[in-house]
Amino acid sequence: MTDVPARGNNFVAKIIEEDLASGKVERVVTRFPPEPNGYLHVGHAKSICLNFGVAEQFGGGCNLRFDDTNPEKESQEYINAIKEDVQWLGFQWQGDIRFASDYFDQLHQWAVELIKAGKAYVCDLSPEDARTYRGTLTEPGKNSPFRDRSVDENLELFEKMRLGEFDEGACVLRAKIDMASSNMNLRDPIIYRIRKVHHHQTGDKWCIYPTYDFTHGQSDAIEGVTHSVCTLEFEDHRPLYEWFIESLPVPAQPKQYEFGRLNLDYTVTSKRKLKALVDDEVVTGWNDPRMPTISGMRRRGFTPRSVRNFCEMIGVTRSDGMVDVAMLEHAVRDDLNKNAPRAMCVINPLKVVIENLPEDHLEQLTAPYHPELDLGTREMPFTREILIDAGDFKEEYSKKFKKKLTPGNRIRLRQGYVLEALDYDKNDAGEVTLVRAKLIENTLGVDPEDGIKPKGVVHWVSASHAVEAELRLYQRLFNNPTPDKGDADYKEHINPESLVIAKGWVEPALANVTPESNFQFEREGYYVADRFDHTSEQPVFNLTIGLREDKALQKA
Repeated sequence: MTDVPARGNNFVAKIIEEDLASGKVERVVTRFPPEPNGYLHVGHAKSICLNFGVAEQFGGGCNLRFDDTNPEKESQEYINAIKEDVQWLGFQWQGDIRFASDYFDQLHQWAVELIKAGKAYVCDLSPEDARTYRGTLTEPGKNSPFRDRSVDENLELFEKMRLGEFDEGACVLRAKIDMASSNMNLRDPIIYRIRKVHHHQTGDKWCIYPTYDFTHGQSDAIEGVTHSVCTLEFEDHRPLYEWFIESLPVPAQPKQYEFGRLNLDYTVTSKRKLKALVDDEVVTGWNDPRMPTISGMRRRGFTPRSVRNFCEMIGVTRSDGMVDVAMLEHAVRDDLNKNAPRAMCVINPLKVVIENLPEDHLEQLTAPYHPELDLGTREMPFTREILIDAGDFKEEYSKKFKKKLTPGNRIRLRQGYVLEALDYDKNDAGEVTLVRAKLIENTLGVDPEDGIKPKGVVHWVSASHAVEAELRLYQRLFNNPTPDKGDADYKEHINPESLVIAKGWVEPALANVTPESNFQFEREGYYVADRFDHTSEQPVFNLTIGLREDKALQKA
């Protein structure tokens, strides 16, 4: 991918560089291990860029592994979406896609070994009693009354769990560590639960499933992961990660490193809350362009390059922090400004009749898609009747409106001729409905020979050849910078104008563009042909971002 920073200069990259230089590591292997229980969001994009990025930077590889230990909330839809998101961002995992469920047999065997070593036991405490026994942050926990069961009894009970002889919630398998530990994660954590549900990968083979903490480190070890990079909320889990690695005959010794997660203002990234937005039909789906999901940003018109540049801009630190969403908006605006083709769309149309042209006049003007890049050209039909934006005409000339079309004043049509307004018609409400003008001859691409230069440039389309398109004008989904803070329901901060449907008249060349084609609609904003709904018969364009930063919106 061009124009994307190829090398990171963050603390993870420095650790890897030192490990390679010292010979501690021969080849870097990282992993991206999402749970397939929802679509990936912008925070995951940061993790993807970090894990795949450092692997690429140092000539290693990154595994894509699905942490599928909770089949009740997982689906193939999420798996497919995650794979697509990773590839859309421009990354490719090494080897085959991996699943934590690939290792269920080995994990079960290791759980049995922990029991045999006296380091795990079957506990019959109810969930409520288990919480009481666990203690608090200021008070130590106390041992379960089932903690001292014999190895043989635990082996027998665990086998009955595996065979489905107990109901869900009847018992769990716990690691035997230290109920008085100051780290709550070491207070005899659960490592297996009974879940009598069908699994999307293993079918009905298992009715017990390992927990994330028991699965994660051992999966890393099986895959030979050298640097297990995760977000900061797992820092307190690292001692447990290391306890399992040290207590089991794993084939490798991966190390866990934590970085600050991405928090954006005006945004919610909790999967639970995002799913509620979908389920409650606040949005149209996980890929709604207002959602902070990668697929939502993609449909909105964000480019892979802009998302990766944003992740590079915010950097990788050891602490959490709030990032201004304006940085993300700047990244996409900057990328589209440099790379998006230009085209014209009139949203608030006003007809202009060029009276010194014949009624059947049709001229094909050729215009480049970009003033600096070689993105090809398109033909723009120029006819006697054209549409301009109503805001580009004023009834009376003034210095304030000197770049507008006014009677006796001249403007240039973008990529076209110079026009001079002659007169106009108004309806009973006093609104201008039609402008009559004349074309100044021999002014295609040059100034008028009489020396009276046009004051401004306006965008336009042919009234008879323009194609009507649906414009989806997206804004931020929330009108509060911290929608999920405090006691109020985050849904109370939904922006009622986050989506406005409008009409626009676009150049005919735009009707046949492929979905996901980005454009700068000159003087209107950056738009994208909708990924799913755009067709030549019914063009649909989504507003990605305005041409310039909206200061008022930033203060909202």
